[in-house]
Amino acid sequence: MPRPKKPRVVSAYPAIAAFVPQGIPITGEVMLSVEELEAIRLSDFERLDQESAAALMQVSRQTYGRILSAARAIVGEALVTGKALKIAGGNYAMRGGGRRCRGRRGRMGGR
Repeated sequence: MPRPKKPRVVSAYPAIAAFVPQGIPITGEVMLSVEELEAIRLSDFERLDQESAAALMQVSRQTYGRILSAARAIVGEALVTGKALKIAGGNYAMRGGGRRCRGRRGRMGGR
């Protein structure tokens, strides 16, 4: 039996739950977890290096790199194929305590 995953620490629950392409018919949807969005926020928006971002999420640098790589692949798929991008689920805890989620997340849209 594998060891349970340690929750990743995120700063806040996202204010936006989905992005939908305009002007074209939606061909499906992909799911982005809350911790994957946090990884993109820390690296691409806050411009932190992976070592610093991993420390904030309280995971190893290697784990952070895997989360970030998966998140970028999901966002890329949504942008290239015109799929809706929904943000929900994952295994995370809020910084400073508070809400904790350990929900399953299914990938939709052919993945």
